[in-house]
Amino acid sequence: MENLIEVSHAVKKFREYRALDDVTLSFEQGKIHGIVGRNGSGKTVLFKCICGLLKLDGGEILVGGKRIGKEIEMPESAGVIIENPGFLPNYSGYHNLRFLADIQRKIKKQDIYQVIAQVGLDPKSRKHVGKYSMGMRQRLGLAQAIMEDPELLILDEPMNGLDNQGVEDIRRLLLGLKEKGKTILLASHNREDIAVLCDTVVEMDRGKILGIQRQEH
Repeated sequence: MENLIEVSHAVKKFREYRALDDVTLSFEQGKIHGIVGRNGSGKTVLFKCICGLLKLDGGEILVGGKRIGKEIEMPESAGVIIENPGFLPNYSGYHNLRFLADIQRKIKKQDIYQVIAQVGLDPKSRKHVGKYSMGMRQRLGLAQAIMEDPELLILDEPMNGLDNQGVEDIRRLLLGLKEKGKTILLASHNREDIAVLCDTVVEMDRGKILGIQRQEH
């Protein structure tokens, strides 16, 4: 399989602090890649740079052979959860996703119902998102990330706030997406998530890559 993402000598600075310090790595298509490291290690900054949400100060990132911030502003087919998913609190989960789906007009009402059910929520519930638990919001965030069937998923702590059953559900869902050939980048503090799900594990600290490990499943 070829690499979907190539990160080459990436540097991202915030004043004097290097959040990414000459990072070079690649992510193979159709695999789940884990990023581990303590808070401030650079995981979220790396994800934001891959998504085009932050611009690099040096180096380059290619997704699908195209340079982010030069040839394309952001990856062409990506679903993203970075930090807490933001939704309109006075609308239901369905209506939140419907508003977002109407921007691209790629999917129909039935597709939205299906993806909400897929993450373990009731698509016909009228409960406002403002009354959702953290775990329910996280599930809805994942539904948003996968609803347009993207080739790439970038998920920063997607299991936050989920109970044990929720974690099992989402792990099963992610492994199913990998079976369909999707590429998934996953940051998690939970070593078990990383062990169960990931084909490769990248360890980061203070903006540098400490090591890359391959896991057999």
